[in-house]
Amino acid sequence: MHIPRLWSFTLSLSCLSLVSGRLKDGRLHGNMMPMATVPMASLPAMNIPVTSRNGTVLPAYTTTYFFDQLIDHNKPSLGTFKQRFWHTWEFYEPGGPIILMTPGEINAEGYSSYLTNRTIPGLIAQQQNGSTIVLEHRFYGLSNPYPDLSVKSFRVHTIQQAIDDLEYFAKNVNLPMPGGDSVTPNKAPWILVGGSYSGALTSWTMVNKPGLFFAGYASSAVVQAILNFWQYFEPIRLHMPANCSADVQAVIAHIDKTFTGKNTTTIKAIQDNFGLSELGDHLDDVAGALRNNLWDWQSLQVTSGPGTQFYRFCDALEVKDGVSAPASGWGVNHALAAWGAYWRNGYIKTLCKEDDVPTCLGTYNATLEFWTDTSIDNNSRSWFWIVCNEVGYLQEAAPRGKPTLVSRLVQPPYDFRQCQMMFPAAFKTPPIPNVWRTNTKYHGWDVRTKNLFFANGIRDPWKDATISAEGLNVKSTMQQPIGLADGFHCSDLGVSGAVDPTIAVVQQQALASMKAWLKAWKPRSQGGPIKTPRAVAQTFKNIFPPISVKPVNAWFKRVGSV
Repeated sequence: MHIPRLWSFTLSLSCLSLVSGRLKDGRLHGNMMPMATVPMASLPAMNIPVTSRNGTVLPAYTTTYFFDQLIDHNKPSLGTFKQRFWHTWEFYEPGGPIILMTPGEINAEGYSSYLTNRTIPGLIAQQQNGSTIVLEHRFYGLSNPYPDLSVKSFRVHTIQQAIDDLEYFAKNVNLPMPGGDSVTPNKAPWILVGGSYSGALTSWTMVNKPGLFFAGYASSAVVQAILNFWQYFEPIRLHMPANCSADVQAVIAHIDKTFTGKNTTTIKAIQDNFGLSELGDHLDDVAGALRNNLWDWQSLQVTSGPGTQFYRFCDALEVKDGVSAPASGWGVNHALAAWGAYWRNGYIKTLCKEDDVPTCLGTYNATLEFWTDTSIDNNSRSWFWIVCNEVGYLQEAAPRGKPTLVSRLVQPPYDFRQCQMMFPAAFKTPPIPNVWRTNTKYHGWDVRTKNLFFANGIRDPWKDATISAEGLNVKSTMQQPIGLADGFHCSDLGVSGAVDPTIAVVQQQALASMKAWLKAWKPRSQGGPIKTPRAVAQTFKNIFPPISVKPVNAWFKRVGSV
């Protein structure tokens, strides 16, 4: 018998991270790489009731349910923890598919919109008479096997445990909808949907658990673990305004030449120019900090306007006295001064809020709280554990001989050192993630499976970790289609992306593929009967005693929306 560990959930509520979301995009500090996160989608008006096709009023999309998930799939005797999920059967009719989506490495509370037909899961459900589920990933939000995010707790924080979660959930959940105890993968077709990391998780699960999910949809799926992922900046370099790209490269080349020289006066002048003199002799922190203007690209979508942060940055460099620079840019002198003014006159405040520069952008002070804070709902810490152990994705300078938007002072040892600072109990020296094992086990770019639809965007900075990576040339097939649009990161997951006709085509292709594949589905055998109780809508208040919890930082904001 698996006994739910109520203490782990209860205690964890009182240990919510007060450093989670230090920056507006959820990162703990400004020299930490952004996560491969699924964009949020807007939810229909809250005052409109959810009704099924027969007119029955259903629970609100935001209704939270709990599933008793195994703490350790290799040791079931350890018991279970409460894993949150959201669910609707708005479009469901008996025989329809169950569409399961996890947003991956983030608190899933704001992702109930992925139950609706404003997103791909809901569109599939609407077309195929299906039911939708959003499942929170272990060690994110309030779905935690243990009451903290310590190295000891992270023993069960692996890609494989997350895959096993999906299997155990699909085979054992008793959904609150009519007939919810009779829709396991042997009795109903299950479709797994994900984007970015969770898109990779979709591919990895279909490789690791063949036949469990009848079909999958993987958007911007970073299927290939890559140690030094310098290619992250290539789609940005190629698709940002040409004048801005030219001037950024020129400034970075000048900074590298200066920082590797011995003229302390010119070095200090560059630090002062950006308002980063407080970082002292740590020139790699100064150089690394400038990546933030490029990372702002990840929040862009096809619906983004000219007032977004990235375009304001390029305007600051390229518009002089109301005139835009030619494609070659204004040159290093103007661009360096303009970039510095942009930082000093507002960007530092926008990025760091009330933190001082050493706290926000320094990486050498191991006493800062965010390095070792183990309270829950700290998605940066949970994600960094996977980065440091299994996937890498370090966003560094391009190799010598190639154009680069990033200083060549920023190399893998710089970011790996942060792994050691965040997890000193695990790493006595900077680690090297075992990306070879990850790619061998889950096939990475070599995935060849049936009924798996890949959707990617040419302007996605993560594109070169997807199956549409430059030079890979994987063939799109009827069983494993690959749709490549003009989108950004996960632009195809929301219906709003269809304003771009190339994204609309990819979405239509995906829906057509699902329709064709589902015609071939047949029930099959699957082990013993389900014994879990039906999930019912519950709140923290009625399953756990009241606990006083301090609010998370008021400026916490996820990156991007679709």
